[in-house]
Amino acid sequence: QVQLAESGGGSVQAGGSLRLSCVASEYSVSTYCLAWFRQAPGKERQQVAYISSGGSSAYADDVEGRFTISKVNAEKTLYLQMNSLKVEDTAMYYCAADLPGNCWRPGYKYWGQGTQVTVSS
Repeated sequence: QVQLAESGGGSVQAGGSLRLSCVASEYSVSTYCLAWFRQAPGKERQQVAYISSGGSSAYADDVEGRFTISKVNAEKTLYLQMNSLKVEDTAMYYCAADLPGNCWRPGYKYWGQGTQVTVSS
């Protein structure tokens, strides 16, 4: 059972930056798909980005060029660097992990508890 714990959320003004972290309980996640999702009130959960076991990554269109996903396997840690934040980025952000395969998918097996990001104008 993989456990994930996010941190780094907070309140920031539009145009600012935040870096989210997600620490896993198992080193085996280095072989998994790792992803960030977000969910705003009244909206469906959206996949923001993923990074594969080999390090390839992909982003949702509305964060491409502003967000960067990365990981440090030795630290069992996943990151999401968020720059040029917009009010519409306000949401609860979740990290997720699952066995390798198609990493762009909604049905991840393991989830963190979430960290709130609030962007004000």
